Amino acid sequence: MPTQQLKAANTLPIKDIHIQDSFWSPYIDLVRQVVIPYQWDALNDRIPEAEPSHAIRNLKIAAGDEEGEFYGMVFQDSDVAKWLEAVGYLLETDSDPELEQLADEVIDLIGRAQRADGYLNTYYTLKEPGKEWTNLCECHELYTAGHFIEAAVAYYKSTGKRKILDIVCRFADYIDTVFGPEPGKIQGYDGHQEIELALVKLYRVTGNEAYLRLSQFFLEQRGHGDFYLEEYEKRGKTRHWYNADMINDKKYSQTHLPIRQQDAAEGHAVRAVYMATGIADVAMETGDSSMLDACRKLWHNIVSKRMYITGGIGSMAFGEAFSLDYDLPNDTVYAETCASIGLIFFARRMLQIEPKSEYADVMERALYNTVVAGMAKDGKHFFYVNPLEVWPDACGVNHIYDHVKPVRQGWFGCACCPPNIARLLSSLGEYVYTVQDDTIYTHLYMGGKAKVEVAGQTIVLEQRSEFPWNGHVGFTVQSKSDLEFTLALRVPNWTSGCELFVNGEAVEWEHTVTHGYAMIKRVWAPGDQVIWSMTMPILRMKGHPLLRETIGKAALQRGPLVYCLEEADNGKHLHQIRLLAGEEGKVVSKPALLGGMNVLQMPAYRDSDEQWGSELYRADRAVKQELIEAEYIPYYAWANRGPGEMMVWVRE
Repeated sequence: MPTQQLKAANTLPIKDIHIQDSFWSPYIDLVRQVVIPYQWDALNDRIPEAEPSHAIRNLKIAAGDEEGEFYGMVFQDSDVAKWLEAVGYLLETDSDPELEQLADEVIDLIGRAQRADGYLNTYYTLKEPGKEWTNLCECHELYTAGHFIEAAVAYYKSTGKRKILDIVCRFADYIDTVFGPEPGKIQGYDGHQEIELALVKLYRVTGNEAYLRLSQFFLEQRGHGDFYLEEYEKRGKTRHWYNADMINDKKYSQTHLPIRQQDAAEGHAVRAVYMATGIADVAMETGDSSMLDACRKLWHNIVSKRMYITGGIGSMAFGEAFSLDYDLPNDTVYAETCASIGLIFFARRMLQIEPKSEYADVMERALYNTVVAGMAKDGKHFFYVNPLEVWPDACGVNHIYDHVKPVRQGWFGCACCPPNIARLLSSLGEYVYTVQDDTIYTHLYMGGKAKVEVAGQTIVLEQRSEFPWNGHVGFTVQSKSDLEFTLALRVPNWTSGCELFVNGEAVEWEHTVTHGYAMIKRVWAPGDQVIWSMTMPILRMKGHPLLRETIGKAALQRGPLVYCLEEADNGKHLHQIRLLAGEEGKVVSKPALLGGMNVLQMPAYRDSDEQWGSELYRADRAVKQELIEAEYIPYYAWANRGPGEMMVWVRE
């Protein structure tokens, strides 16, 4: 096992970040006050209108507390684990004795459901005992284990309580006896990557290199031989899923090539970015430059050829997967919320390895658009799929849209997205800054206070942000004495210019830019004030000429936010609207709209069918046109006012 680490930046512990932001604090409070209690009710089947979860009851049955049968998806345990992980992050930022007691009770339950040898999975304990590790391709055993591990690390770091950490260490130790390159062990890997990044987290908190070695084994084993086909033959050619051929479709679970040879994001989008995150983690810890090169190739392919303007990934419902370069349909898109969350995980690891603004730009794009759109403003309804164009009348009639929902759902039988949103938003502080040597990198502009170890001293960096509505950000340095360090300020790809002031005096910064960050190095005195002001023009974004779905169309973006037309503001038949080329719009503040937001008002034409007649097609193409003012709202806010049409890309 290589021991030379890459010189990676450090993220700040969640306990050292206190977010106080007009945009993000309400979301974090929503997670704490509404989402976590609501998801607890969902896990306990207390929401009549939502699909049953049975996840807690499965654990109770496995623990011997109740009688009954397993119910739910093969990975149902993971919903509990992600809930517990989010709780861990929340407890690290603010104490909550009642929530902590509830979490401790869940941990006790998990401990009672664990087998004596360390194995933990209610599906196999209750439904198929004796068949453990016989269907890794389809049945998510290692995926579920990974989520338990991530939850344990988060909870241990927040509370210092070892019980859940000891539970997952016993589980990981048991897994290490089952898998590996040694004779007699299974030389295979899971169908859904997750264990890889989880084991690296466990290694970092325990120092046990066996966990790092096991993570690297799982990654490097992919793409060699026909493991899934071999285990299929061994178990008598039985399948768990019959609607998808996971066994023979090697691209689906990224087993078509060894990881270092994969130069395009293929298959199931969530699996692909979870794998990439694990590769980046192992590269960071081992110094393996070939693994880092693999990450760069996958990243470049995703963001330059296979990502939506909203930061969504996964263009087709079949397999929840990537399709091919530049195939990004807007109305049949999948763009699972979990996939964008995985892309954010990947981006953060790459920022640690090499602080380049391109990673932070994508992280910001996915966060402010697809991820926040995945949850309603009430914290109780969620999108699994995030389309860029919706015609509700066609949903449920034209079956190519069966996966598209015009309104958010209360819960899902496969409920991976809601708890994933909760754990990301509750750990948001980890994504704002990194520290490398004597440099503090600011990746996200988000108000709050951060306690930072830099240049041998502990300082407090206070940030004040008007994001995402205005590009004005302020910083105050709180330190015991003068201290020399570099404050690296990201220059976003959406701004047309920035101004920098330190203690009221203008500072030239353009010559300091490195990899998209203005590197402001100076001796900072206690109380020093920084103003970083970024212009936020309304951008008419165009798609690459090879993007068939966006040719002749424009999408509006201002700052990190992508905007959309919605029926509630513009009436039905949004496809009839055409933006006037070259016309500038205006930004209008609407404090009473969905918690307060800026909307964009743009001059446009609307085509009408009033004078067309009854013919379906005509030669003269006479269309009545009306000059209108089209109103755009932020994409994240759509579908909070009932079902209606929505459109991001509009004819120009």
